[in-house]
Amino acid sequence: MIEYTLDKVKIADTVILKKLNNTGSIRRRLLDIGFIPGTKIENVLTAPFKDPTLYRIRGTLIAIRNSDAKNIVVEECYEI
Repeated sequence: MIEYTLDKVKIADTVILKKLNNTGSIRRRLLDIGFIPGTKIENVLTAPFKDPTLYRIRGTLIAIRNSDAKNIVVEECYEI
């Protein structure tokens, strides 16, 4: 599978969370809101200046800054 960071995901694409490289309080917050390896993430909307981006995870919409998304490793999601 191809791995890349969350900030590279295009609108309407769905990916699977591989790992979090974030540290400190942002890592704890992401884990608390459901950013757990194996979870599907969909890019829903990007702000006019490309930051932040709105993602759907576990049925909830969450806005994440690109600086934080660059530390979230994802892989392509192949639906059958």
